[in-house]
Parts: sequence; C-alpha cells; structure tokens
Amino acid sequence: MISNQILQNTIDGLKGITRTDLCVIDVEGKILAATFPDAEQFVAPAQAFVGSPADSQVVGGCQFFKVFDDHQLEYILLAYGDSDDVYMIGKIASFQIQNLLVAYKERFDKDNFIKNLLLDNLLLVDIYNRAKKLHIETEVRRVVFIVETNREKDGNELEKIRGLFGGKSKDFVTAVDEKNIIVVKELADNETYDDLNKTADVIINLFKSDSDCNIHIAYGTIVHEIKEVSRSYKEARMALDVGKIFFEEKDVIAYSQLGIGRLIYQLPIPLCKMFIKEIFDGKSPDDFDEELLTTINKFFENSLNVSETSRQLYIHRNTLVYRLDKLQKSTGLDLRVFEDAITFKIALMVVKYMKYMESLDY
Repeated sequence: MISNQILQNTIDGLKGITRTDLCVIDVEGKILAATFPDAEQFVAPAQAFVGSPADSQVVGGCQFFKVFDDHQLEYILLAYGDSDDVYMIGKIASFQIQNLLVAYKERFDKDNFIKNLLLDNLLLVDIYNRAKKLHIETEVRRVVFIVETNREKDGNELEKIRGLFGGKSKDFVTAVDEKNIIVVKELADNETYDDLNKTADVIINLFKSDSDCNIHIAYGTIVHEIKEVSRSYKEARMALDVGKIFFEEKDVIAYSQLGIGRLIYQLPIPLCKMFIKEIFDGKSPDDFDEELLTTINKFFENSLNVSETSRQLYIHRNTLVYRLDKLQKSTGLDLRVFEDAITFKIALMVVKYMKYMESLDY
C-alpha cells in the first residue's frame, strides 16, 4: 500500500501546480493526506459516498472521487477550490494516485518474488513463469549484496539504499529479516569483482555521516541465471559470517576472498576440539604470550621470511630464530617448515572459529 508520506507529497505537488486543495481519505474515514487544515468536515460525507454507486459527485461544493485498486475501492479523493477546473484537477489527481497504486502493487509483487527466490521457496518452473509475468530478465549477470547495520532497521537504511539503486529498475532492494538489507544487482557484461567492491564502497559512504550506524557488506559470486540468485545470496551470507571471524578489520568481504576460512566455518565443533588437542597436546594458543603471538602473525604476513619479519619487528634475526626455536620446543612445529606452518596457521584459525561460536552461545 502507498505510504501516507507518498500520498502527501503527491497532492502537495499537484496543489503547487493547480492551486486546488486536495485530500485523501480511506474507506474507514481516516484522513491519510490533506493540503488544507479543516478536512475533518468532509469525513462523514466521504463515508456516505463510499456506499454510493457513483464514481464521483459534488458535496458541499467539494468534488468527491473514488480511487480503485483492481476494482477494489481504496481511497476517496476530495478536490476543493474556487476554480472552474476543480473537477478536471480531481480527475487528474485520482488518476495519478491510481497509477501509484499500480506501481506499488507491481513493486510489492516483485519484492515478494525476489524474497521467495532468495529463500529457495519456489519450484524451478515457478521461477521462470513468475519472472516472465513480472517482466524480469532470466538470463543476465547478477550478484547479491548483504548490508548489515548495527541497529534494528527503522526503514531509513532500507530507503537510503533503495534511493541509491532506485533509478535502476532492474536492481532489487529488499529484506528477509530484521538485521540485513539485500541488494540483487544486475551487472553489465564488462563489470568485474573490482566494480563490485566500488559499489560496496558507495553503499558504505551513504552512512559515513551517521556515527551511530556501523555497516558491514558481503557479496557472493556473479551468477548468470535467475535460478542461481539464491546461491549468490547463500554465499553472501556465509561471507558475512566468516568475515566476522577471520576478517574483522574489513567492512567489505567477498565470498571469493574467504579462502580456507569458509572450509573451517563448516567444521563441527567436536572435530575442531579434537584437532586442537592433537596439535597442541591439550594446550591452547591463548597460553602463548603476546610477544610470541605477534611474532607468529608477522612471520605469516611475510610469507615465512625471517629477514623481513625481523626487520619489521625491529629485532635481531637471531632473536627471531630464538623465538621460533622456543615455539618448536613447545609445540613440535617448526614454522620455517612449510607443512608445519600450514598446520599451525589452520590451528590458529580453528581456535578463532571455536571462540566465535562459543560467544554466540552466550
């Protein structure tokens, strides 16, 4: 249904052009929008007009019009003024609101279709049949973005993003829960993943002036058929979750960037505990001091390069070697050996994953 604000903006615009006062009342007698203060006097006549067989009539010098949605009476429109053109202006206004109803109904139908498509609630044959009826292309490149804010949506975030993509009728902005806003974006043939990052940055910049709003964005892989849109959505959801565990410093994360993180995310916790117990012999990386953990992380960042790591840590090469030897004695893993380094890196990620999952339980 059309919002009261949209109705008010519509009749305000028409009054500005025609200098005719307008009012919209629903079938229950509630004033939804008006351009003059004493519209209450017309509520009773409007309710009487609801039961009239006429589509328009004059009551107390005011023109009354019925506005239908698919043969269902939705609104009574009042046109009030001294001009001889009041009747024609009222007809134009009612036609304008009629068109708004059609547009909003179509948007609602498309929004409902996209939600069910994302959630895998449609049979394959229904996807293509409904897409055809709604004039939605089935074989174009698309990708799904998920935008997560740190507060309950009051409609403002959703409308801001709709405003960004609103001029592009082939893009869809919706929500399937209270936490996330979803953008199904149609892509040109030459658009790449670099362009997707730029789009994500544009969305983030929308909220930069709002200090209370913390935005995280994730997106899936590019798909080529409408039936694959739900896959891109599931990938984006996984990217959002995995990003919180292994890429906390990033505001934007792509499914294609998750690497081994997306495999670890799907491991059962009992298996993770068993793995950590075998690797660290009952110990935990939490037992390592901060200095050693910093050294380990910097060593991994520099691709196991001893010289570069010692330079960036401002320590002597022999000091770094001493720390690595100390770690080897403690865990049996020599990070200078590629296989041991891989094992240790995966173990650290598994511990991080376990901590995150434990935090969700509380």
